[in-house]
Amino acid sequence: MLEKYLKQTQFSNFEDFKANYKLLVPDNFNFAYDIVDEWAAKEPDKRALLWTNDKGECREFTFAEIKKYSDQTASYFQSLGIKKGDIVMAILKRRYEFWFTIIALHKIGAIIIPATHLLTKKDLVYRNNAADIKAIIAVGEEPIVSHITDSLPESPTIKMLISVGPIVPEGWLDFHKEIENAAPFTKVENPNKNDDVLIISFTSGTTGNPKMVTLDCVYPLAHIVTAKYWHNLHEKSIHLTIADTGWLKAVWGKLYGQWIVGACVFVYDHDKFTPTAMLEMIQKYHITSLCAPPTIFRFLIREDVSKYDLSSLEYCTIAGEALNPAVYEQFLKLTGIKLKEGYGQSETTLSILTSPWTEPKPGSMGLPNPHYDIDLLTAEGRVAEVGEQGEIVIRTDKRYPEGLFKGYYRNSELTYNAWRDNIYYTGDVAWRDEDGYFWFVGRNDDVIKSSGYRIGPFEVESALMTHPAVVECAITGVPDEIRGQIVKATIILSKEYKDKAGDQLAKEIQEHVKTVTAPYKYPRIIEFVESLPKTISGKIRRTEIRENDSKN
Repeated sequence: MLEKYLKQTQFSNFEDFKANYKLLVPDNFNFAYDIVDEWAAKEPDKRALLWTNDKGECREFTFAEIKKYSDQTASYFQSLGIKKGDIVMAILKRRYEFWFTIIALHKIGAIIIPATHLLTKKDLVYRNNAADIKAIIAVGEEPIVSHITDSLPESPTIKMLISVGPIVPEGWLDFHKEIENAAPFTKVENPNKNDDVLIISFTSGTTGNPKMVTLDCVYPLAHIVTAKYWHNLHEKSIHLTIADTGWLKAVWGKLYGQWIVGACVFVYDHDKFTPTAMLEMIQKYHITSLCAPPTIFRFLIREDVSKYDLSSLEYCTIAGEALNPAVYEQFLKLTGIKLKEGYGQSETTLSILTSPWTEPKPGSMGLPNPHYDIDLLTAEGRVAEVGEQGEIVIRTDKRYPEGLFKGYYRNSELTYNAWRDNIYYTGDVAWRDEDGYFWFVGRNDDVIKSSGYRIGPFEVESALMTHPAVVECAITGVPDEIRGQIVKATIILSKEYKDKAGDQLAKEIQEHVKTVTAPYKYPRIIEFVESLPKTISGKIRRTEIRENDSKN
């Protein structure tokens, strides 16, 4: 399958990859027909999806079955009047019906908005109206059902609600009952052009209302790099990306690139994450590849890993936040596997990666994906020197790279602020070492300017996380008359240290940071807290910490 979409599929090293990677994009590419249905025709019995849940249920789906169920779903949606260009929100957690739904919408040419089950009535009203959503398909359980129902009086564009169970409330349609009775599906002719919108994703920004990122129909092809040259997948791989389908990370790691490569996607449907359960899944189902944020790996390494047979595990990747080197070293010690870091945004696909040919530098994101023209620019607009901080940007003057977003839906001003003069500004600050590796510093707004130094929150947080008392932390800047800003650490303590919170422990942590990183970066203020303010997607809201500090 790869040969159809890449000029060259095998590379001897990263330099070869950098020089010769080239995506071949056909006209009117449609992931559902060109990938899913092609696999179903070529290898109908090939396993596409291995799904299990925390109740012990297990379902396997071949590509032929994914085609069958997505066809039934597409036919049902068409009977409801859902057509090309209509917008459907899917709140499906980790239910296997998500895969039927997204493929069906692709076949029709409709637009999907993946959404988290954590949305409240207020969140739903905003999204329903901002995007003129026509239908919502959701898991039939509380409080999801109540929030959706409560949003209806203020959401005039919603025409129908569809439940995949376990309950089907009054006024909702029964997904499973209806697809069983669906008429035979006829392939839609010309469902899309390459630049048509495929997905709208609401980003969970740390300030203001979420933005609506629009991604086009060739977006899935840009995830070949994600699956093949970052996750290092092959046709016999069983890949687990730990993510809810409400976030774009699901299509990064549980759909597009994985199925283009021909790997099997593993899904563990659970309500509450427990590291022991995840280790049991790897052992029981012989998972070969795992991708998760650093938080997950931090939990895994605290368990007695020796109790589990993880011999099937070939490769592990990590993204979602910057990797603390201490996590890397401990996971390597326990498993012998080197975590390969990567970086990207909702507005892009994988932009910087530690590839199979790249020796990881713990804490570094890796090297730029050759699919994108990536650079670092200083505040003055010049290219940052080696070791100098700059904003990560993607240049688009030579070509528009597939996978880069089309803009923010219905907001040309926001689009221009981020993408102008053929440069997309990510808002993320990093520096580049002499080998070309990129090192994350923080969001532009989060960088602390103290006594002429620019201090990134991540580098101080990394130092803090090597102290056994610290479970989680956030670094922010506090205004200071002499230094401009000083560094503050807001810390959640481990249970062993909770009763030791006080000046003595704060001083011990400060001295520890001075030994781990440059002394000028140490936090002059330390606050111990029970929790940190976070966005709905789990990102720390440093802006809220700063706002609360300014009020005190």
